[in-house]
Amino acid sequence: MLKDIIEPAFDGVGVAVIHEEGEDNEMVWNVYLINFNNALIDGVLISSKGYGTINNEEVKTTVLRHMLQEIDALDYGKIEPLHEDLFTINNEYWVSFYLDGKIYDRKFVFVENTIDKSRLSHINIIDKKGILIM
Repeated sequence: MLKDIIEPAFDGVGVAVIHEEGEDNEMVWNVYLINFNNALIDGVLISSKGYGTINNEEVKTTVLRHMLQEIDALDYGKIEPLHEDLFTINNEYWVSFYLDGKIYDRKFVFVENTIDKSRLSHINIIDKKGILIM
């Protein structure tokens, strides 16, 4: 049954929160999916949600679903903007995609209070500073 299903392990895909200049020349936070593989990934589905506690109250955001048709090798695609008010809760991105005819999925979680300007590092593929989970 479920215990008999072998899930293929994968590396080479990450989710990054990037601090960058927005349309109005103000600094904003955007979430990207990065394909570090040397092959295209396609059929990319992403669900995102936030959950945690704010002011001693349990908070859950709406689950949002995103589709990126494909992401070329060593490229990236924008998932969504992320408002700073959500940094104090967990931000989860469940990613599914096809690579070489096999389906992969993985959950990426930015744990509460880990998205912070003091933790920014350069992300080469995007050529901007952000926080990356792989």
